[in-house]
Amino acid sequence: MTTEEARRIVINAMADIAPEIDPDTLDPARNLQRTADLDSMDMLNLMEQIAEQAGIDIPEADTAGLDTLDGLVAYLRNRAPSPAG
Repeated sequence: MTTEEARRIVINAMADIAPEIDPDTLDPARNLQRTADLDSMDMLNLMEQIAEQAGIDIPEADTAGLDTLDGLVAYLRNRAPSPAG
């Protein structure tokens, strides 16, 4: 998965969870929960949406480190299956 594909998945998931957020104004290195004013349930729903859209499982143990746009994109790039399989 490319960086662009991973970013698109995260942005699409965010649009489902918090449509009022403009992803272009988010600092990709800052904590999403704080900068986007997401509560813990929003973050859980975000992880579920990302996992579903990417076709992967995100173990609960991994979610603690997935609190920035950059972190989520990097995680997807490393975890998502490549087009070849």
